Parts: sequence; structure tokens; C-alpha cells
Amino acid sequence: MAKSSKAFILFLVPALCFLSFLSSVSADADDFDRFLIQGSVYCDTCRVQFFTRISNYLKGATVRLECKHRETGNTTLTVEAVTDLAGAYSMEVTGDHEEELCEIVLAKSPDPECSEVSHDEYLRNAARISLTANDGIATNETRIVNPLGFMRKEPLADCPIVFKELGLGPDGQLINI
Repeated sequence: MAKSSKAFILFLVPALCFLSFLSSVSADADDFDRFLIQGSVYCDTCRVQFFTRISNYLKGATVRLECKHRETGNTTLTVEAVTDLAGAYSMEVTGDHEEELCEIVLAKSPDPECSEVSHDEYLRNAARISLTANDGIATNETRIVNPLGFMRKEPLADCPIVFKELGLGPDGQLINI
């Protein structure tokens, strides 16, 4: 092989490696503004705002991602998803929403007997979520949301038994010791 061919190969191989590295870095950077949101929806059969052994997951429930600008309160993003057979949903969102407050809220229940949503601010059934790569979360791609529950109009008859098993009073409140 000629001396100039060897020099060209010695230059070409590192250059190709460097270009390959740059393209993989830029692809990873693009992923920082793409988020997969996953969660589930259940029927709160005892109206206690948490999942119990007699709660059930809801197929066909609709949830909504709502992002609002922190200062103006204007809605900047709305995305909906519907739960599958297991009561689970997922949605993909692109864009960095660091300057926004984003949360998943319950939108629609498939069960008319289990369709109430608490609107009390301290009991509001919503899940805040961070949709920015600039938040210190190690994995930038997937966000797992706590389960959200629609409440039954009337609690099931077995609820006092479940409360007793959990060390709660018959109305689901903590027993004073």
C-alpha cells in the first residue's frame, strides 16, 4: 500500500468514529424532549381516595394531561389517553415543559356507578408530573404516574371489613389510639 493511502486511512477511521459519536449524541439529545407517560385508573369502591383489596381497575377510562404556564395559568398542552383492559394507559409527549405545571387528571369514567371525582383541592385526584430533562431525574424518557381513582357513588358493603383489616375505623378514618 502506498504511503499516502495509509495516511488517508489513518485519518479516515478516526474521523468516521468521531462523526458516528456526534450523530449518537445528537440522537440522544433529541430524546430529552420526548416523554412516555404511564399510569393506571381504578374504581375507589370505598370512597377513601386510595386503592384497597376490593378496588378494581377501569377499562375505557379517559385521563387528560394538562400543562399550564406557571405565571399566566394559560393551558399550553392537552393530551388524552384511554385505559386498556388492565386499566393502564400510556401517552407520548414531546417538548420540554420546564416552565409549566403539568398534571394528569381524570376526565371520564366508563362506569356510571363509579364516576365521581373529588374537587376538594386537598383531595383533588390528579398527579403532578415533571416533563423536562432539566429536573435531576435519572431517566429522562419514562414518567410513571401514581394510580388515579374515580369514586363509587355509594361504598360497597364490604368496605367496613376492609377498613378494619387496615386498622381504620368503620368510616375509613384513622382510629385514635
